[in-house]
Amino acid sequence: MTRSLAWLAAALALPIAWFVVHFGGLAEGAVGVTLWSGAAIFGAGFLLSWAAEVAQLDVPRALALAVLALIAVFPEYAVDVYFAWRAGKDPTYTAYATANMTGGNRLLIGVGWATSVLAIWLRHRRHRIALPREQAVEINYLALATVYSFVLPLKGTLSLFDSAVLLGMFVAYMRAASRSRHEEPSLEGPSEVIARLRPSLRRAVTIGILVLSGAAITTAAEPFAESLLATGRRYGVEEFLLVQWIAPLVSESPEFIVAILFALRGVAAASIGTLVSSTVNQWTLLVGALPAAFALSHRGFGAMVLDQRQREEILLTSAQSMFALVVIANFEFSGLEAFCLFALFLPQLFLTSPAARWGHAILYLVLAGAVLAWNPGARAGLRGMFPRRARRRS
Repeated sequence: MTRSLAWLAAALALPIAWFVVHFGGLAEGAVGVTLWSGAAIFGAGFLLSWAAEVAQLDVPRALALAVLALIAVFPEYAVDVYFAWRAGKDPTYTAYATANMTGGNRLLIGVGWATSVLAIWLRHRRHRIALPREQAVEINYLALATVYSFVLPLKGTLSLFDSAVLLGMFVAYMRAASRSRHEEPSLEGPSEVIARLRPSLRRAVTIGILVLSGAAITTAAEPFAESLLATGRRYGVEEFLLVQWIAPLVSESPEFIVAILFALRGVAAASIGTLVSSTVNQWTLLVGALPAAFALSHRGFGAMVLDQRQREEILLTSAQSMFALVVIANFEFSGLEAFCLFALFLPQLFLTSPAARWGHAILYLVLAGAVLAWNPGARAGLRGMFPRRARRRS
């Protein structure tokens, strides 16, 4: 109990400290603003994750996992939507919006998914994890979003049409998740402390945490984004790479840690389910929100135009998502597959040439085809996503 309260207090202290620094004008220099605002986003991410875990007491498990994933990646959304908003007035920010989105997605799969499974492997000596069939909702919608994502680099724009399609997928996904059966969650740590409160007080505390965290993220998103760019300019680091890897690493670290804690407790389904759901949310709600924010800022119906590098980055992200989808299509996830996801992701941090991006994308797609060719379970899983078509063929 004492340790849980200490974690809760530490996470609360970071957004509160940011409010003092921000509204008191105490932060000095780009690096100082980056550290203070990044710490606020980091702490708020933990608070949001714990509050969303507690929400599982009152709503269906699949919907709670979807909401948990949505709330947990809210820091990522805030930063990325800010870049898209600025792109409506300054087209150079389009690159930063796509950099943050692609980096976040690739970190989520290459680090988040992989680390979660590897943690279960190392802690519980489970070399293969069986995912519950209830997670077909997440996997099905990941398949739809991944297939559509290949359209974006082909046409070279992010438009309001893409917003309509992707946001429609997100709404359908949330509706499907809400129809799943309710299960009582197994809570530990700060979320358990909150859950022990009487229902009315528990809900009030949860809402208070959501409001505090949302305010911290909302006020920190712009200073964090701009100070990160300024830091890159000052120290001669390519801004695109800073936005692609550092920004999502700060905003998504709490989500990774929560998933790892689930894994260490042996709750594999919740750990992987949260991360898969986050991937669906990022491909649908996040990507769909970018052209909408751009259009509102631009005050018109124009699309975000992607340059060659941005198209290659999205193609690579789509290819990674396709490989990850094929890996879990049979509702199993092995330690070896997790290691492959991480090993394929790691070189992308250092190899940033067009040839490297094309090479990684092709490798992902070739490996996805190999898994389908040699793994009957993966083929059956993908066919199961389209039952009507499968029945007509039989």
